[in-house]
This record gives sequence, C-alpha cells and structure tokens, in this order.
Amino acid sequence: MIGMRIAGGLVAAGITATVTACSPAVDRATATAAAAPAAAVASPRPTETLSPVFEQPLPNVKGKTFTSAIVDFPPNSHALPHRHGAAFVYAYVLEGTVRSQLAGEPVRTYHQGQNWVEPPGAHHVLTENTSRTKPAKLLVIFITNTGDKLKIEDPPT
Repeated sequence: MIGMRIAGGLVAAGITATVTACSPAVDRATATAAAAPAAAVASPRPTETLSPVFEQPLPNVKGKTFTSAIVDFPPNSHALPHRHGAAFVYAYVLEGTVRSQLAGEPVRTYHQGQNWVEPPGAHHVLTENTSRTKPAKLLVIFITNTGDKLKIEDPPT
C-alpha cells in the first residue's frame, strides 16, 4: 500500500514536470515563478549611495563650486541612468571594480586605483559594481555651477 502511494506520487510529479516542460515558454515562466519562493523571484538590484564629503565655492572662479563625494556601490548594485548637468566630473575607484558607460562611448571597466572624467552635459547610461559579493567605492569630484544638483536621474520610462 505504501509502495503504491509513493509510486502514485512519483507518477503525478512526473506528469506535472512533463506538462510544465512541454508548455509554451510563457506558461513555464508562470509555473516556475508560482513555484519559487517570493525572494527567489526577480528582486530589484540595489542602487548606489552618493554622500557629499566637502563643498566649497571656488574662490578664483565666480559661480563655481567644488564638491567631493563618496559613492558606495553595494554588491551587485547599479546607478540609474543620469546626468550631472553642467558639471565637470572626476571619478577615482577607491575599492572594487566598476563598469561605466557614457552615451556614445564604449563600456569601460575600472579597477581600484583607476579613474575617469565626464565632460559637462555627459549622459551616464551605465554605472555598476561588477561584483555580486564585494562592495565598490568611488571618490567623485564635481565642479558645478553653484547651487546646481550633483545628480539628475533620467525620468522613469
């Protein structure tokens, strides 16, 4: 009797697996998502944190401000596409590895100790920590028009 229950359960499991495998891709995705725990279903990636450290108007350039900031990227995090207005930006990788791309340019990967600049008006379409397990950290210097925001995210699409 117990053997029949086990065999019946195995047959039912086999039929379910066969039906799911032979279903259209959309149905398989739905079946898989329904069977997966909520935490295993696609969760949004974490984003970076920009923390200004020092800000001072430039004494010899009227209307311009120098700001330094630390940008922390938790593991597997990214920044949403953004701009820095009319700012000139310098970024230096303090820790980890960051992948970056400005509109119209190739994707570049920067490791600890490397740096890049962004001209005024640049559109930053990709910025991400390449590691799923280790954080990354940047030192970013902005030369902005006094009073301008440091970062302007693209509007949601």
